[in-house]
Amino acid sequence: MHSWNQSVKLALVPLANVENACFMKAYMRDQYQFFGIQSMPRRTALKPLFAKSQRPSFDELPDVIDELWAQPEREFQMVAVDLLIKLKNQLPLAMLEGLERWITTKSWWDTVDMLATHIVASFFVRFPEKTAEVIERWRLSDNIWLRRATLLYQLKFKQDTDKDLLFELIRENRSDKEFFIQKAIGWVLREYSKTDAESVVRFIETEKIEGLAKREGLKWLKSKKLV
Repeated sequence: MHSWNQSVKLALVPLANVENACFMKAYMRDQYQFFGIQSMPRRTALKPLFAKSQRPSFDELPDVIDELWAQPEREFQMVAVDLLIKLKNQLPLAMLEGLERWITTKSWWDTVDMLATHIVASFFVRFPEKTAEVIERWRLSDNIWLRRATLLYQLKFKQDTDKDLLFELIRENRSDKEFFIQKAIGWVLREYSKTDAESVVRFIETEKIEGLAKREGLKWLKSKKLV
């Protein structure tokens, strides 16, 4: 194990909580093992390792992330995500390839959503053409998590959202009954409704968006009594 990851493990093991671990495992549908450490204590314990002088180099980073991804306890993957987010504005373009691997391995909303809204988003801002090529490939994928990432990467873009592309991606996925796709459609529509309510309402009506996606998409506007 890479020495940085070894230090991560040494910091986490003493914080293990069996009761929390059982609850977390059940919440995540028994897919992963857990130490049972909540995010705040985890981040506090690892703060020294996230200092610039202690972090792995960019050359080491893909191997470090791969190794964290391979560990059975879910906290390791969350540490990997935190590390990527910490470095998101400096990550080299070459790491886009790794990103696809991490989105499609041990996939669940807790990792995929953070990778999409932070890392894919940052790559798109810094390397728009190259990232757009990747998005074009992902949008055609059978993998629901890659498609969820294409729906969500613009989540925080507000007025910088490519509305035409967003609506196109939603049209492509609207008939997919998968919960995580419908939820993503609703979430991104809800978030974009805070920027352009009129377009979202018109889109939902004209495209006859129904069910979960519609409920989620209109939730914020309804709470503000705007629809």
